[in-house]
Amino acid sequence: MRNPEEIFAARVPRYTSYPTAPHFHAGIDAAAYGRWLKALDPAAPLSLYVHIPFCDTLCWFCGCHTKVVNTYSPLGGYLDVLLREIELVAAALGARRRVTHIHWGGGSPTMLRPGDMHRLAAALRERFDVAPDAEFAVEIDPRGFAAGLSRTLAAIGVTRASVGVQDFDPDVQRAINRLQDFETTANCVRLLRSDGIERLSVDLIYGLPHQTVAGLSRTIEQVLALAPDRLAVFGYAHVPGFKKHQKLIPESALPDLRARFAQAEAARAQLVAAGYEPVGLDHFARHDDPMAIARRNGTLARNFQGYTTDTAPALIGFGASAIGSLPQGYVQNFTEVPAWRAALQCGELPVWRGIALSEEDRIRREVIGKLMCDLEVDLAAVAGGRGPGMFAANLAALQPMASDGLVVIDGTHIRVPEAWRAAVRVVCAAFDSYLGTAGTHSVAV
Repeated sequence: MRNPEEIFAARVPRYTSYPTAPHFHAGIDAAAYGRWLKALDPAAPLSLYVHIPFCDTLCWFCGCHTKVVNTYSPLGGYLDVLLREIELVAAALGARRRVTHIHWGGGSPTMLRPGDMHRLAAALRERFDVAPDAEFAVEIDPRGFAAGLSRTLAAIGVTRASVGVQDFDPDVQRAINRLQDFETTANCVRLLRSDGIERLSVDLIYGLPHQTVAGLSRTIEQVLALAPDRLAVFGYAHVPGFKKHQKLIPESALPDLRARFAQAEAARAQLVAAGYEPVGLDHFARHDDPMAIARRNGTLARNFQGYTTDTAPALIGFGASAIGSLPQGYVQNFTEVPAWRAALQCGELPVWRGIALSEEDRIRREVIGKLMCDLEVDLAAVAGGRGPGMFAANLAALQPMASDGLVVIDGTHIRVPEAWRAAVRVVCAAFDSYLGTAGTHSVAV
């Protein structure tokens, strides 16, 4: 049996898509995206993601596309252009399409003023047929959260709040430049629930500077007092070559691979003991939560926001850097706001790059998706007669992992044991035909 340092030292993708974003290219442009939108099945539902790339402070651990602003003017100007993008996409789609999921992310969407939140929500409802039971989730920074903002979110129809916590330990918070005490967070949750937003997700991170198993356990105890429906416990991705501000975090303060694995496993044990079900790699949900139900019935999905109950065949991304997932492939908007704005001011869809899916890509995407969601896959069921031959080299690559117990191979059936749930990305990487040709990835735990 190899030790954790050997198992998790591999730098592999998080597999929120396949092929992954480093393999997107400029060959997929606005014209291609327009054709893809027009070809979507009018009867199929859509999912919408809206990216607000602004924050009032920079968290040094952050890997998102965002920018710190000190005045509201950039947000107001951004919203005006965002509304134009919504119009252009809706026009390309033609008929008013049904929407079953909406997610606002960032950055910090809660930096938008109440009036602008109403404008944005109204524009989406005007251009799309938002289902009465659609989930409408918004990522929330509890710092500065006020009662008026909670009322606004309820008024525009938000049904789920995704609250960022990361860690409550003061030493960890100082090391990542995110000062947020428990009472600030608890007050935010009280306000949300008082206005009828009952569904609560909380984001935590392990592997942060100065973090320990004991400290993370104390944070989880505090979060459990908030009684969230779901939690995500992500591993910190330290990639200072990609995100320059991460250089502000001293590498000497970061837990090593063995400590990261211990933190991940301790968090899982603590949450399971508290009644939460593990979902995929790093999510947890109450037994009666739709995400836990989706895991049990095999309909769990994964996209750029992590695990989801969203089964819409197309995810449309709005805003700078937003990524869309369509049956034909993936598209990503320009990541820099000026380039994104310039395209829209010219009346063009602001596509920077993307990738069209080959038949093999679709098969491998399904294999990797099932492993990430279900921890198992039947290669023959996914690939039909192509299975054994198509995956011969991949099965051979898995043999050392099978010898270590990280994976169980039974003919064409692949299963990751519960004890090695944390290693599922490593197993998925064995099926990634693009791996090693582009991109910078984080360690596997």
